Amino acid sequence: MEIACLDLEGVLVPEIWIAFAERTGIDALRATTRDIPDYDVLMRQRLALLDQHRLRLDDIQDVIASLRPLDGAVEFVDWLREHFQVVILSDTFYEFAAPLMRQLGWPALLCHRLEIDGDGRVVDYRLRQAHPKRSAVLAFQGLNYRVIAAGDSYNDIAMLDAAEAGILFRPPQNVIDEFPQFPVTRSYEELHGAFCAASQRPLS
Repeated sequence: MEIACLDLEGVLVPEIWIAFAERTGIDALRATTRDIPDYDVLMRQRLALLDQHRLRLDDIQDVIASLRPLDGAVEFVDWLREHFQVVILSDTFYEFAAPLMRQLGWPALLCHRLEIDGDGRVVDYRLRQAHPKRSAVLAFQGLNYRVIAAGDSYNDIAMLDAAEAGILFRPPQNVIDEFPQFPVTRSYEELHGAFCAASQRPLS
């Protein structure tokens, strides 16, 4: 039995924080896990910027409501579901994800939680567990699933490494250079082909 594990932002939907940076004009919010490998360092930087500019959760949610899946993402997820169990393993937050999950047909999502104060300001975050993406892959393997995983950033590498097959999708050059062991795909057609090649079953 095989399960497909996908990152969300940059693989199926636009990067939320980049879209928010463009809306607010705060260039420092453009930083993502493509740029900063340490997720806690990245999130502390984001939280400080939100506090500095007195931005609230609903400001971010307003931007998310305007986002759409990447061209071809919905069709790709539909195809995956015909052949695999599909789980999104993301470092986003449940407080962000619902509008995007709705457009993707509500695939299973494992991510994190934000802490929001009485004024609606984001004051902290809580990981679902330590090493969440790798831990999820190991748990699925413990249930006798063979895992094929796809992601684009530093925070996906542990997931790709733990999976029986790991695939990079539209990664930045720095990630390609540092992790040459993973095949690189740049379109959903190529990603489709990589999943077919990695599966132990004939797929179309």
